[in-house]
Amino acid sequence: MGLALLLGVFALCVVIGLPVAFALGISALAAFWFEGLPMLIVFQRIVSGINVYSLMAIPFFIFAGELMFHGGIAQRLVRFAQNAVGAMRGGLGTVNVFSSMLFGGISGSAIADISALGSILIPVMKDKGYDADYAVNVTVTSSIAGIIIPPSHNMIIFALATGGAVSISKLFLAGVIPGVLMCTCLAVAAYVIAVKRGYAAEKFPGWTVLVLSFFSAIPGLLTAIIIVGGVLSGVFTATESGAFGALYAFIVTVAVYRSITWESFKVAVVSSVRTTSMVMILIACAGAFAYMLTFFRVPSLTISFLTGLTENPILILLMINGVLLLLGMIMDMAALILICTPIFMPIMNQLGVDPLQFGMILLVNLGLGLCTPPVGSCLFVGCAVGKLPMEKAVRTIWPFYLAILVALMLITFVPAISLTLPRLIS
Repeated sequence: MGLALLLGVFALCVVIGLPVAFALGISALAAFWFEGLPMLIVFQRIVSGINVYSLMAIPFFIFAGELMFHGGIAQRLVRFAQNAVGAMRGGLGTVNVFSSMLFGGISGSAIADISALGSILIPVMKDKGYDADYAVNVTVTSSIAGIIIPPSHNMIIFALATGGAVSISKLFLAGVIPGVLMCTCLAVAAYVIAVKRGYAAEKFPGWTVLVLSFFSAIPGLLTAIIIVGGVLSGVFTATESGAFGALYAFIVTVAVYRSITWESFKVAVVSSVRTTSMVMILIACAGAFAYMLTFFRVPSLTISFLTGLTENPILILLMINGVLLLLGMIMDMAALILICTPIFMPIMNQLGVDPLQFGMILLVNLGLGLCTPPVGSCLFVGCAVGKLPMEKAVRTIWPFYLAILVALMLITFVPAISLTLPRLIS
C-alpha cells in the first residue's frame, strides 16, 4: 500500500504539472508519513543526497559549457567541421553530427549542444536548401552526444547513484567509444537521407583553410582534453578538473578569442546558476524518493518479476532497455539516473554486466528519451530553434531513432565497446 501511495502521489503531481523535483519530494514525504517514519529522516536523506564532494564538479562543468556557448567556441568548431566533412553529399548533415560530437565532448550538455549548434547550423542548412525537418532532426538526435562523450555531468550523477561502485575517470573513458559509435550511426543515417532527398555537396575549401580552421578550434578543443586528461592522469579530482576547465574556458573566451561580452557573460552566469539549481534540487529530492523505493524493496521485487518472466539474459536486457526508454520519454534524466540505478544495478550484476557498461546503456536510453515525445526536452528545444512544429519533426525522425537504437544494441550486447578503454588505461 505504501509503494502504491508513493508512486500514485508522484504520478498525480506530474499529471497536474508540478516540476519533477517537487513531485519526487512530495511523494516521498507522503510515503514517510504513511509508514510512520520520522519526518527528520526525510530531510536527512534530502541533505545527504547533495552533501557529496564530487557533486561540486557539476556547477563547474555547466558553467564551462555556458561560457563556451556564449564565447564563440561553438562557431569555430562548426567552421572546422564544415571544412573537414562538408564536401560529402548532403555534407551539412554530417557536419551537424560531427560538430555535436566535438562540442558535446566540451559542454557535456545536450541542451547546450542544441542551443549553440542549432542556432548556427539550422538556419544555414535551410538557406542551403535542406528541409527544415531534416535540419532539426539531425540537430536534436546528435545533441545527446554531450551526454555520453566525456566530460558529462550526467556521468557524475550516475557515479553518485552507484554509491561509489564506479570511478568517474573510468566512466569518462567508457563513454568515448560508445559516443563515437552513436555519432557514426547518426552520420550514416544523415548521409542516406541526404542522398535519398537529393541534397547537394558543399565545395571542399582546400587544405589551407581546413588547417587554419583546425588551429582556430584548438583552444576550444583543449578544454575537454584538460578536463578529461586531468582526471585520468590523477592530477585533478573531477571537481578540481571542472573548476580548472571553467577557468580555462573563461580565459579562452576572454583573452584568446575575445568573443564574449559583459552582457553575454552575465547571461552565462545566470543560466548556469539556474541549471545547477534545478539539477541539485532534483538530486536532493530523488535521494529521499530512492530511499523509499529501497524501503519498499523495489530492487528485489523488480529482479523477482523479471526473472519470473524469463531467465534468458538477452530477453531481460531487452526488457530493461525497453523500460528505460519508456521512462526516458516521460521523466527528467537526472531523476531517472538516481532512481533507476539502484533498481537495475543488482539485476545487471546478476547478469554479469559491468557497471561501466550499464552506465552507457542507461545514458544512451535516457538520452534517446530526451529526443522523443511527449516530454523530450531536446526535441522541444530543437523545434523551437528551427521554428518547426513538433509533429512535423516526429513524422520523419524515425531513421535517426533507428540509428541510435542500432548503437544501443551494440553497446548492450558487445561489452568491449564500453570496457576496452577503461581496461587498457586503468
